[in-house]
Amino acid sequence: MEEKELNKEQNTQQENENNIPIEREGTSEQKAENQQSDIELKIAELESALQKIAELEKQNSELKDTLLRKVAEFENYKRRNENDQLNILKYAAESFIRNVLQVYDDLERSLSHIDDENNIDSTKKGLLLVFEKFGKILENQGVKKIDAKGKPFDVHLHEALMQQPAEGVAPHTVLDVLEPGYMYKDRVLRHAKVIVSSETASNEEMNSEDQSDDNQEG
Repeated sequence: MEEKELNKEQNTQQENENNIPIEREGTSEQKAENQQSDIELKIAELESALQKIAELEKQNSELKDTLLRKVAEFENYKRRNENDQLNILKYAAESFIRNVLQVYDDLERSLSHIDDENNIDSTKKGLLLVFEKFGKILENQGVKKIDAKGKPFDVHLHEALMQQPAEGVAPHTVLDVLEPGYMYKDRVLRHAKVIVSSETASNEEMNSEDQSDDNQEG
């Protein structure tokens, strides 16, 4: 009986010893599989990262090319704009000169028809038409003559060359225009050179009487 139990224990111990290497071998295989899975996962992640890097490099290259094209286009636009502005300044008077040439042609024709037998009245009428035509051209360009005679003297519009007394005319009134002045749109192109009325004895007496009346009323 004891011998049977002893044999049984020995058999059980033997089975246990035989099972241990199998379990160890199974654990090693599982570890190897896990490591392989980790390596494959890292490789997949690395490939994905490399793909994203390649896409970003491509996008960066495209954006760089687009930026360079935009810079080149802007430089071309800037250059064209500068050339256009220079041309505008250079040929600003082209329209006006084209209109003035018509008057120049008319004057040339008028002069070519003057001779000893020519009627002075017809020449005068021709020159008058040319003068009126030239005046319209100036008006179309925004040039207008300053209406000065008989107006109160205005330092912004007139330039007084002399003063002289004038009976029956208020002081500081434009008596005569020696050289006409012109406005270009809302700017004085040339001041009118004028003669201005000064104080007269009668004006001074009138001013004195007005002051006396004001003092008496006060």
